[in-house]
Amino acid sequence: MDTGDNQHLSELRIVLMGHRRAGKSSSGNTILGREVFDLKRSALCVSRHGKVADRHITVIEAPGWWRNIPAEESPEILKQEILLSMSLCPPGPHVVLMLMLLFTYGDTLLDTSIEQHIKSEGKDLQWLLDKCGNRYHVLNNQNRSDDTQIKELLEKIEETVAQNNSCHFELDRKFLQDMKEKRRAEEERAKERMKMIKKQRENIRSQMSE
Repeated sequence: MDTGDNQHLSELRIVLMGHRRAGKSSSGNTILGREVFDLKRSALCVSRHGKVADRHITVIEAPGWWRNIPAEESPEILKQEILLSMSLCPPGPHVVLMLMLLFTYGDTLLDTSIEQHIKSEGKDLQWLLDKCGNRYHVLNNQNRSDDTQIKELLEKIEETVAQNNSCHFELDRKFLQDMKEKRRAEEERAKERMKMIKKQRENIRSQMSE
């Protein structure tokens, strides 16, 4: 695939994933070139769309996990919501951008090169880079007027899509349906708990008034 200015994918579907306060919302705004993601943290997936560099772009922001708690040890409902983010851009995302390999604080590097920064972060980051084919990109979310950084990111994404034979990620339908059913059941249990708490509070107020 030629990823030059004349030929590129007309549509790209992107999922942003990472821990809380990693800069997912800011990065989504930078990619789409406007303030479409609320910078307040959300426990739900958020989908936004836009046209960038002659491409129709869908960006999904998955909810973040706590930085000091591994994702696999996060609450079950959070893990389900993160997985469900894959289903918000049918038939599935072209790429998942992990905000460790999408470096979102490019403005803080100053005179330090990204290679020096990666080396200073130690073996864990290098291991993740190796697993992801040594693909990474630097974003300066404080300088959204710089179109070059987004064009380069989109070209890197297209190169990755080409290496994957133009395939996209797709959740198994049965797995997705089971997960949605499980999520609905948990939401119903949460509603019942809230009703019980409300009733208990009303009983306490009634007893106190008596």
